[in-house]
Amino acid sequence: MPLIDALTAELADSGYDESEMFGYSVKKLEQGGVHLIGASVDGIVVGIGGVELADDGTAELKRFYVDPLHRRTGAASAIITALLSYAASVGAHVVRLETGVEQHAAIRFYARHGFEHVEPFGPYLASASSVCMARLLSG
Repeated sequence: MPLIDALTAELADSGYDESEMFGYSVKKLEQGGVHLIGASVDGIVVGIGGVELADDGTAELKRFYVDPLHRRTGAASAIITALLSYAASVGAHVVRLETGVEQHAAIRFYARHGFEHVEPFGPYLASASSVCMARLLSG
């Protein structure tokens, strides 16, 4: 999947080593039941994002990425809006995410969409390069 590869390359170019990149492979996305959606322009997928549901009513964003040529076009906002709506529709009460400390634009984007900084969780507990955020969903 080209956008997954592009995301991995962008993170590596930002200075993260493999141990600091927690993204799922295409195989893990398929096997893990991640609800993955895309945004397209003229039939070409320009952005993707997924949400993984947990049994405790939480969900986590996975592999959120928009091609640099299509950033600031509304594609990312459409994807996150759809993912939050989906998570709420299946009973999630909070959506969490992890991004990297060097992903300043992503952090600002998530904050604009109602995400707030939270303590590290799950596999990110010991990661100095992780920024964790969460947003409560209304009933």
